Amino acid sequence: MANHKSALKRIRQTVKRTFVNKNRLSRIRTAIKKVELAAQASDKVGAVAALKLAEPEISRGVNKGVLHKNAAARKISRLNKCVNALA
Repeated sequence: MANHKSALKRIRQTVKRTFVNKNRLSRIRTAIKKVELAAQASDKVGAVAALKLAEPEISRGVNKGVLHKNAAARKISRLNKCVNALA
């Protein structure tokens, strides 16, 4: 167990950040899933709308340090490819 004041503060910060990051990652996964489900249902309009909401969510994840920028670019690219195939 931590004994120093700074170490105790670090533990508190880690708990808060872990909670925030888990929520952020969950939102990203949900957004991706919505695009994929719309694409599987061959719903072009729904897939495009879901993609417009998913892209900023993924980009925000990069800015906040939850996702690596290349991983985010790959995810966005694959979602775009999936949606464009519906045409």
